[in-house]
Amino acid sequence: MTEVDRRSEIVFLYDIKDGNPNGDPLDENKPRIDEETGINLVTDVRLKRTIRDHLYKFRGKEIFVREISAENGSIQDAKMRARDFLTIDEPLDSFETGKNAINEKLLADCIDVRLFGGTVPLELKVKKGKNETGSITHTGPVQFKIGRSMHKVFMKHFRGTGAFASKGGASQKTFREEDFLPYSLISFYGIINENAAKDTKLSEEDIDLLLDGMWNGTKNLISRSKVGQVPRLLFKVNYKEGNYHIGDLNNLFSLKSDLIDEEIRDISQVKIEVQRLIDVLGKNKDKIGNAQICSDGSITFTYDGEEIDFEKSLAEAGINTEILTM
Repeated sequence: MTEVDRRSEIVFLYDIKDGNPNGDPLDENKPRIDEETGINLVTDVRLKRTIRDHLYKFRGKEIFVREISAENGSIQDAKMRARDFLTIDEPLDSFETGKNAINEKLLADCIDVRLFGGTVPLELKVKKGKNETGSITHTGPVQFKIGRSMHKVFMKHFRGTGAFASKGGASQKTFREEDFLPYSLISFYGIINENAAKDTKLSEEDIDLLLDGMWNGTKNLISRSKVGQVPRLLFKVNYKEGNYHIGDLNNLFSLKSDLIDEEIRDISQVKIEVQRLIDVLGKNKDKIGNAQICSDGSITFTYDGEEIDFEKSLAEAGINTEILTM
């Protein structure tokens, strides 16, 4: 396994048509929208759930944060889940002995802990005393900001009839209501911290799986509210040295369209302006190892309004590029 010893930044663009990328359970599960700006919001928790589910279901990787039911039908809490990784019998000689055993097994087995860290509560049986409590805490090497649409969005309210009567003997069917977005192009920013990576034993192979989970997890999230999500661009900048990054690369991408924001309905109706991005990367080229790109080919990139080949323009700015295949 190759140790992560350099910092990286990630920008991930994906879009959705006629769906709800992240419902707010405290607001009738409506799409999350910043009321002041009209921007669609998607939590980092939603993206991490997408990645976790993909790695567990499709790549066979163990994850700590997943729902497990006991024989009596109850769902494990975090303390019960932690005990799944206790490799020695209780009662323990000391609380620290059990804590260290669980921590070692957690980091060895659970890719989501290596990627995202977490706080794991513990309650362990020890000799000569009552149960002792404590926790294991790891700062995640991979951190994402809240995702934001690159344009204002329009939310539609839909009403329809259900398949069944509202109650026994009734002649009318139930009604259902839902809210969705006709279109949203969402941008996520992430950073990989090589210092925290040492603590969780994060490897470059884990990072490859992270990118796979972002791209293919988004593509394969086929539920009623998420069908229609399409990954458009995954852009990763790897730096040559530790403790350095440019920061907020997502803000160097901007959306241009002849339509007003709320009328946008397809990726073909927008262009992504990258002049600021290419200029900033070019000025910092001596500190950049390379840039990795995965694109579905649908985005039109521009530099100062002129259409360009994104990869070629990066190379002309002195940035080594690598095309990722997912």
